[in-house]
Amino acid sequence: MDLAFLHPLYEHPGPWASVYVDTSRHTENTPHERHLTAQALSRELSELGCDQATCRAVRNALEELAHSSEPHGRAIFARAGEVVLDPPLARAPLRDSAFWAPLPHTAPLLELAGEDPVCVVAYVDRRGAAFELRTALGRQDVGSVTGRRHPVHRTSTADWSERHFQLKVENTWEHNATEIADALSVCQEETRADLLILVGEDRERRTVRERLPKRLDDLVVEAPHGTGSRLLDEDVERARQEHVRQRAERELERFLAAREPDPEGRAGAAEGVPALIEAAREHRIDELLIRPDSPDAHREVWIGEDPDQLAVRRTDLRTLGEQNSWPARADDALIRSAVVTGAAAVSVAPAAEAVKEQAPVGGLGALLRWA
Repeated sequence: MDLAFLHPLYEHPGPWASVYVDTSRHTENTPHERHLTAQALSRELSELGCDQATCRAVRNALEELAHSSEPHGRAIFARAGEVVLDPPLARAPLRDSAFWAPLPHTAPLLELAGEDPVCVVAYVDRRGAAFELRTALGRQDVGSVTGRRHPVHRTSTADWSERHFQLKVENTWEHNATEIADALSVCQEETRADLLILVGEDRERRTVRERLPKRLDDLVVEAPHGTGSRLLDEDVERARQEHVRQRAERELERFLAAREPDPEGRAGAAEGVPALIEAAREHRIDELLIRPDSPDAHREVWIGEDPDQLAVRRTDLRTLGEQNSWPARADDALIRSAVVTGAAAVSVAPAAEAVKEQAPVGGLGALLRWA
C-alpha cells in the first residue's frame, strides 16, 4: 500500500480522533440509524477524553453520511476541531469504532483500504470489445473497440470458394483481436489496472490474450462466460481477492528470503519491535509487513514529536534527547515513520495459512533498504 495519502496526518501534533464507520447497509431506516451512530461514536470519543470541538467535527462528518450510498464505509481522522482526512474504505469494517490517541490509528486501513485492486473487464466477441472499470466503489464504462465486421462467421462446406472465405474469416478475427489487445493495453496504462479480466468465448479470449504485451501476462484472468454476458460482482470480487492473496504471499516470500543472512552475516529484513524501531530511526524500512491481529501490533512503544523519535522504553527516548514522550501502538508508530520516509506497507493477513505460519515474529516485520 502506498502511504503517501496519509501525509496530512503527520503534519500536525496529536492527539487524534480516529473513527471507522460501516456504510454498507442501505434500508429506509438508514438515515436514522446513521444519526444514532454519529451520536454514539461522538459520545464514545468524549468518554475517551476527546475535546468537544473535535467530537463535534467528527459528529458533523458522520451526519453528512446519513444519505450516502457508499458501498463499504469511511474512516475519519480529526484533531483540534477539524477533520483532516476522511478516506473511503474498500471493505466494510467489522464494527463501527472510535479511538483517541497521540497518533491517528491508521493500521486498520491496510485491510480496509489498502488492497483495492483496480480491474478492467473486457467483454470480447468477434466484432470488438467493451471495457468496464471495476473497483470496490463500483463500475463504469471506459471505452470500446470495434473491429472489421465482415466476414466473421465460419462455414462448414469444403469447396475452394468457401475455403477462401474461411481464410478471410481467420484474417478478420486476427485483425480484430489485435485491435482489441492494443486498445486493452492502452486502457490498462491509463487506468493503471491491477487486473485484466477477459470475458467471452474460449477462442476469442485466447486470441486476444496471445496478442497482449508480455508485461501484462501476470495481470490477465480469463472468465469462462459466454459472449455478451455481464460479469457478476461475485466473479470480480473472487478475482480481486485472489490477487490480494497472491500479493501478500509474494511479499511474505520476499521477506523470508531477505531474512536469511548473506555471507557477511547481514540480513535484508527485520522482525520484532526492537529491531523495527531501530530500523525506523535509521530510515531503513522499505516496506512494512503487518498482521493486524498479531500481539506486537498492539504492543506499547514510546514516541516523541518527531517521527524519528520512537523507542521501546520511555527512558530510551530521554537518552536520545527527546523531552516530550507519549505511549502509542507499535503498528501506528511504525506506519508514521514509514509515511514520512516514503516506505510502503502491506497486510499479510490475506496470505494462505501455510505461508503465514512463517510470518514475521510477533506479526510485524520489514524489508530493509539496506542491511
